Amino acid sequence: MYESWFPSRYDHPHILAGQGTMGLEIVEQVPNIDAVVVPVGGGGLIAGVALAVKALYPHVQVIGVESENCASFSAALRTGAPVYTKPESTLADGLAVPMVVTVREEWIAIAILRLVEQEKAVVEGAGATALAAILAGELPELKGKRVVIPLCGGNIDTTVLGRCLERGLAADGRLVKFTVTVSDRPGGIAELTRLMASLGVSIKDMTHERAWIRSDIFSVEVKALAETRDREHSLQLQAALQQRYSKLRFVLGHS
Repeated sequence: MYESWFPSRYDHPHILAGQGTMGLEIVEQVPNIDAVVVPVGGGGLIAGVALAVKALYPHVQVIGVESENCASFSAALRTGAPVYTKPESTLADGLAVPMVVTVREEWIAIAILRLVEQEKAVVEGAGATALAAILAGELPELKGKRVVIPLCGGNIDTTVLGRCLERGLAADGRLVKFTVTVSDRPGGIAELTRLMASLGVSIKDMTHERAWIRSDIFSVEVKALAETRDREHSLQLQAALQQRYSKLRFVLGHS
């Protein structure tokens, strides 16, 4: 009968040694780096990477990033000891050093979206967290420097990926929703769709409500979900709707 042992997946020398091989690969493949920005969950990856990188190049900054919905490492650094942090739902579900920053969920979604659109790479929320910090402007001191961002993880299923991409589009200002009251006479809703078409806006979903609105009986409340090119395009749509209709509720994501 064989003896067996169960090492901690974060806090064990063998685990740190294995994680540290990423640090060795980084310094071998990317010369003259100034900083490495690493996602933080249980702490094993950043511990191994920091150990390897700092042993070879002490001047290189190693910066941790975690979701603000589960900022346990930041709390531990402030108190000088591990701190229990009640986990909240986060896109960086794999994340359930001298410097650690936190990022909002919207920026993690945008990072996933950017990687799919520009790099054709599928990365889980935990793996995209370091990029999210850069996109969010949380590390302005790294501007103009050689920075390595490991995209460490693709453990994301298609349904979650779809939700992340939709959340990213909304946070990026490219997916908007609004409610507007228009005339219920023939052509009233058609006029709204023509206005949107003239601006090059794509209608993703549209519903209307007559029975439960407080306007006159010749009005109808229309709820729409629309896709635009960018935030500026969304603002153009908002301005056009405000100019044409007096009763409008417009929701634009904030990144």
